[in-house]
Amino acid sequence: MGNEMFKPVTAITMGDPAGIGPEIVVGTMLDQEIHDCCRPFVIGSIDVLEKAAKVLNKDLKYNKISDPSEAEYKMGTLDVLETKDYDTDTLEWGKVQALAGQMAIDWIMKSIELGIDGKVDAVSTAPIHKGAIKLVGIKEPGHTEIYQNVTNSPYALTMFACHKLRVFFVSRHMSVIDACRFADKDNVLENIININKELQKVGIENPKIAVAALNPHGGDNGLFGREEIDQLEPAVRAAQEMGINAVGPCPADSVFHIGKSGCYDAILSLYHDQGHIACKTLDFEKSVTLTFGLPFIRSSVDHGTAFDIAGKGIAGEVSLIESTKVVAEYAARMRSRAN
Repeated sequence: MGNEMFKPVTAITMGDPAGIGPEIVVGTMLDQEIHDCCRPFVIGSIDVLEKAAKVLNKDLKYNKISDPSEAEYKMGTLDVLETKDYDTDTLEWGKVQALAGQMAIDWIMKSIELGIDGKVDAVSTAPIHKGAIKLVGIKEPGHTEIYQNVTNSPYALTMFACHKLRVFFVSRHMSVIDACRFADKDNVLENIININKELQKVGIENPKIAVAALNPHGGDNGLFGREEIDQLEPAVRAAQEMGINAVGPCPADSVFHIGKSGCYDAILSLYHDQGHIACKTLDFEKSVTLTFGLPFIRSSVDHGTAFDIAGKGIAGEVSLIESTKVVAEYAARMRSRAN
């Protein structure tokens, strides 16, 4: 089945029900482009979606399902898979609540179960609140770590998709000083190897992978630090010796500009903000996160729960629409490659 014909079954998790997740899920499910590129359904709560639809002045039909095979996948009808009955009357918009954290986690766990069983091809996640999930005993800091740990995946590779940029990260949630130390030869090489493997799965045969430098001007031959000489150059050389099309280290103040024209298939950012700032400056709303290395592909918006505007009907769904479109595209590419 070709890319243009295959429409991946895509679960959209509702995120924290006290945040903007329910509103942006409604907006996303009412977008024709989403229905054109995938078969979307919601893992969440019909009660909460009804409240969100009310503040958005939308009149919707709901199809309660217990399995994706029961979904109608029709524009104007929200197929919703509920995990259990919750006392949604106690939920308050914009508040950190244990119930909201539990609901968000239950929906994530259901998406993982469906993904492992092969019942969904892709998952697009609305934002969760770290404080709310902590209240119900979740130790992981966010989605990516939960998905990796629960699926027992050897790695979870985070990629930012933003226009022609594909940006990966050596580290994510780590202090800058620790992240600089973490970006050593072994960790950089491991990331290059994994990036090469995952991009081949989506049909990029010999991906050109640029490794960003750490220091100004790439260290200027040791004048501004030796990390490039001692760690990054050896990692790139080792990757090249394995037949991987890696280049660098490339000065970080220009590598993203060069990459946005499509010169590289991927850029390896050495720490969180190095890549995030570049992508979010280029296009904040259309910077979405993909997670490779799981039994299925998963994406996320790159904004938070926005408790300050939750329930006001003013949240924009552009990022969740983009997240869902991008993950569907990559799921279709994976299916095409597998066939």
